[in-house]
Amino acid sequence: MKEKARGNRPNAGRKADGRKRKEKDREEREKEFAIERKAKEIEGWVPKTELGRKVRANEINSLDEAFDNGYRIMESQVVDSLVKDLDEKLVNFKKTAKVRRSGRMFSFRSTVIVGDRHSYIGVGIAKDKERFPSIRKATKKAKLNLIRVRKGCGSWECGCGTEHSVPFMVEGKCGSVRVKLMPAPRGTGLVIGDNAKDVFRFVGITDVWSETKGATDTTLNFVLAAIDALRQTTSMRLGEGSERHVRHKKGEFAEETGEKRGKREKNKKENEAEKAEEESAVEMPKEE
Repeated sequence: MKEKARGNRPNAGRKADGRKRKEKDREEREKEFAIERKAKEIEGWVPKTELGRKVRANEINSLDEAFDNGYRIMESQVVDSLVKDLDEKLVNFKKTAKVRRSGRMFSFRSTVIVGDRHSYIGVGIAKDKERFPSIRKATKKAKLNLIRVRKGCGSWECGCGTEHSVPFMVEGKCGSVRVKLMPAPRGTGLVIGDNAKDVFRFVGITDVWSETKGATDTTLNFVLAAIDALRQTTSMRLGEGSERHVRHKKGEFAEETGEKRGKREKNKKENEAEKAEEESAVEMPKEE
């Protein structure tokens, strides 16, 4: 009996490997079909919004221009035409059921995140009776829910001036989950749960400290709380002290901070010189 059991183990492993290969092949085919579908949609796209018409006419060539002008993305083709290499990932997939008189009605709920690995990320949740249609719906919603993330070097232990972490401490929430993000020096890595690491990779953040509370084992709430925390980086107003930790555009952070530091040092020296002149000009009466 032992020899038979030993002999059956390799066959079981081969069957599992075969299933994994079939699933990978199916996913690759779905990606190829998605690329072809995108190309066809962009070719036959008739824009219905002002932003879509401007993108179609090449008047707006980047997402930064669209966000700076206050446009709202209401067509997924806008994102497809402006961002060619947009990463997509399925972070949560669940089979749901709804009880009716006729019995249980099953459907699939998909949660997809998209990002350009620089400063934009979006999340979408959708349901459908079949698996792949629900994933496509969620991907389309994620493109419509894109947000811009502000990055920088906010850690006092690091003064490199690059976009590798968050510029200041932010906190996000979803359900019972609370996620607090804190700036980290370069080389720290992503100190957060594995379920939320892809959120930061899709934005281009490589170093961050985190503190979490609540039921973080619920993947959906954990991911949404992390995205809500990143949303706070652009919704918060910046003061004079926090501006030096933020890099708004590529290649401008070092120049801006250098100019501001020079001005600050000049102002300090001028103030010190004025105080010294005032002290020397005022003579204190001597006690007899």
